[in-house]
Amino acid sequence: MLMLDFHPTGRHFLQIPGPSPVPDRILRAMSLPTIDHRGPEFAVLGLKVLADMRKIFQTSQPVIIYPASGTGAWEAALVNTLSAGDPVLMYETGHFAALWQKLAARLGLKTEVIGTPGAQAWRHGVQASLIEERLKLDTQHSIKAVCVVHNETSTGVTSNIAAVRRAMDAARHPALLLVDTISGLASADYRHDEWGVDVSISGSQKGLMLPPGISFNVPSAKAIEASKKATLPKAFWAWDEIIEMNKAGYWPSTPNTNLLYALSESCDMLLEHGLQAVFARHQRWGEGVRAAVKAWGLQIQCADASLYSPVLTGVMTPEGVDADAVRKIIYQRFDCSLGTGLGKVKGRMFRIGHLGDCNDLTLMAALSGCEMGLKLSGVKLAGSGVLAAMDHFSSHAAVVPERRAA
Repeated sequence: MLMLDFHPTGRHFLQIPGPSPVPDRILRAMSLPTIDHRGPEFAVLGLKVLADMRKIFQTSQPVIIYPASGTGAWEAALVNTLSAGDPVLMYETGHFAALWQKLAARLGLKTEVIGTPGAQAWRHGVQASLIEERLKLDTQHSIKAVCVVHNETSTGVTSNIAAVRRAMDAARHPALLLVDTISGLASADYRHDEWGVDVSISGSQKGLMLPPGISFNVPSAKAIEASKKATLPKAFWAWDEIIEMNKAGYWPSTPNTNLLYALSESCDMLLEHGLQAVFARHQRWGEGVRAAVKAWGLQIQCADASLYSPVLTGVMTPEGVDADAVRKIIYQRFDCSLGTGLGKVKGRMFRIGHLGDCNDLTLMAALSGCEMGLKLSGVKLAGSGVLAAMDHFSSHAAVVPERRAA
């Protein structure tokens, strides 16, 4: 019998890097009665979320919303801009970059993978100079797109997207720049227009604090022009019909109405605080968690301190220690879920999420569970990460909305 009714006392600590905890305020919004998706009230909701999401992506371009996961948004970005057999340059920074490449190959695209070689492959971000060098060699401009991941959820590395655009411009290459910001959006600074991104890709279950089920494409004007000539099959994913119907606040197919209620509430929460304040608090949380990992004497999966993710921290366990066994103890003993190592790093690291509906005490509890679990697993720690995180959070004040007296 499945134990679907297992509810221990207290709140479960969901510290995976997505799906992230859904705030009560958003859960209440989702519980509103479903309305007619062809009626006038829905158009008000549709136009609001589309306008709000342009602010979140920092763009003046159309935001396309699908009732799908981030994987659907990957596919939508590719099929709307490319044709069968088109060469695509894909930079592998981790497991999700590798999955995106696999999807592209299954669509009939000719994928070429570059990245940091050897054991360091999944510990660094996108090296823009490698993209520039490769594009300069493509004198016939056969490469039609460059695909990179902004925040690699499997490793905790955030790449410099503006540097990638500069590299492409320096190579004088017309390829489209496609960027996965599924785990970066609304947690790490992301600027679709300023960074010259041609298609941004994201999802609802990370920094937006929603359940899975909404995904996004944001095309540039150049990408929209490319979509008029692209011949990969598309119907549900096609941008043209969606963009046209969105002008009045509607969709050509049935939208996920109650998740759009949730998206509207999420945008209100983020924009009330201000995006810069949201980014700052994620940076601060990441710094506190990394202070704990360093005090334990363990290595951080991201080897470049300038690219540490504000969304999650990958913790490498010592040689011979199964990270999944450590995670199991932490879950069973302290009701705290941590992210598993994926692909090439499975069993060698675990991931602590610090995003979305979170605060200092949430992270202190999670770090306490980690420290106890590591000790129970026989890992000899250099010091107390809990004390290090406490020192960091207490000495670095958070910027929080002012509480109003009743």
